Amino acid sequence: MKLNNEEIEILLILEENHKLHVDQIAKMVNTSVENVENTIKKLEEEKVIVSYPALINWSKVEGKENIVAMIDVNVTPKRGVGFDEVAERIYRFSEVTSLYLMSGTYDLSITIEGRTMTEIAKFVSNKLSTIDNVVSTTTHFMLKRYKHDGVILEDKEDTDRRMVVSP
Repeated sequence: MKLNNEEIEILLILEENHKLHVDQIAKMVNTSVENVENTIKKLEEEKVIVSYPALINWSKVEGKENIVAMIDVNVTPKRGVGFDEVAERIYRFSEVTSLYLMSGTYDLSITIEGRTMTEIAKFVSNKLSTIDNVVSTTTHFMLKRYKHDGVILEDKEDTDRRMVVSP
């Protein structure tokens, strides 16, 4: 879909802060509120705008910390459908938060969340590894998030304050 400069500017603004009111966006883009509303509606209908998620730093919420794992998967593609059929089977699992077709050493990259490492291990051994055409997996556990979707989750001042040891 070919977009004009104004539409791209609206997308960039929404990507930065989707909670801005259309009045504010209209002023920023120097256009009418009606034009902004119509543009957003069109981009939502065309699935250019897919969702408006909040980014939560769950590591700061006691009792809600999850283990995040990134799993590299090698797959034998199926004739006529390539990787799509296997990818569809994988992304339907509730544990899977993202799935990408990759170039390089591995074919698919999966991000999953679980309450424990054991839960993630069971997902890999009981669900993922049993799928036809999955040849191998490599699991990496995320230790700490510094930045996600362009947002720094913890600034240096917060980290420095916690590192100060009282005498």
